[in-house]
Amino acid sequence: MAEPSGDGRPPAPVHVVPPLPPLPAPYRARPATLADAGAIHALVAACERDLLGDVETGPEAVAGRLALPGLDPALDTLLVHQPGPGPRLVGRAWVHADRSEVDVHPAHRGRGLGGMLLDWTEARARRAGGGRLAQPVEERDAAAVALLRSRGYLPFVTQWLLGIAVPDEPAVPDPPAGVTVRPFRTGDGRAAHRLVEDAFGRWQKHRLPYDEWARQTVRREAFAPAMSPVAFSGGEMVGALVALDPPDAAEGYVDRLAVRADHRGRGIAGVLLREAFRAFHRHGRHGCTLWTHSGTGALSLYEHLGMRVRRSCSVYGKALTEG
Repeated sequence: MAEPSGDGRPPAPVHVVPPLPPLPAPYRARPATLADAGAIHALVAACERDLLGDVETGPEAVAGRLALPGLDPALDTLLVHQPGPGPRLVGRAWVHADRSEVDVHPAHRGRGLGGMLLDWTEARARRAGGGRLAQPVEERDAAAVALLRSRGYLPFVTQWLLGIAVPDEPAVPDPPAGVTVRPFRTGDGRAAHRLVEDAFGRWQKHRLPYDEWARQTVRREAFAPAMSPVAFSGGEMVGALVALDPPDAAEGYVDRLAVRADHRGRGIAGVLLREAFRAFHRHGRHGCTLWTHSGTGALSLYEHLGMRVRRSCSVYGKALTEG
């Protein structure tokens, strides 16, 4: 048993990777490296294409996962390969804080790989000192839902993908009195970071430092400053929308939207969204999408603006016990 530290604090979690699980022949497992990002994206794309009919996750999102602060690929990731000429990646799992993801290639399901990877994520989370683990899953993925429920996971948050068609240039109402709105400019990043992290802090446990937040938002290749309006009052930023415009996309994407607490309920969010819809339309994107979840209470706002739910997924969670 670990001894207390000299200052009386409890010992830090032991960051030891759980043993590699036994696999059915001929599969082999190993941790991921940054060089595996392309192969992992190909696996994720195959899973999304099979389930959703299209690919939603871009290569940069996969690479960004492997580079998350606090995630050690050697400890927190596992890949399953099918050996042979040009070994093929057929499964993957990762654990970060209290979240995890598991994917198995559609052609290799029904062989116990999903359950094995799920067991591995729980073992890794326990060894890192975690008391709870959560995983998002599409509700239409009946097999994944059944597996999670059979292991004691229960849904606790619903997430929705909403979309809106913008065939014609939309009208944008004037902002509330004393509020001005303009597109994002160089130098707005740190104010937007504070605003967004303050707002998202109601649901996320860990506040992202600026550099990490910027890598996920305003420094992304797909970041679209011209489609990302920000709102000011009294010289201070009180609202911010971060939009992405992925190459060859038919629609724009709202990645983050936040309004400062003391300015909510004034219609600023609606103005920012309509500004983004108009900017995307002028850029040739005749539609826009975004994700929200049940904890935000924002679904009715988006539906009032004409957005409609395209699909939903749930985050399933489980309290971890020693074992």
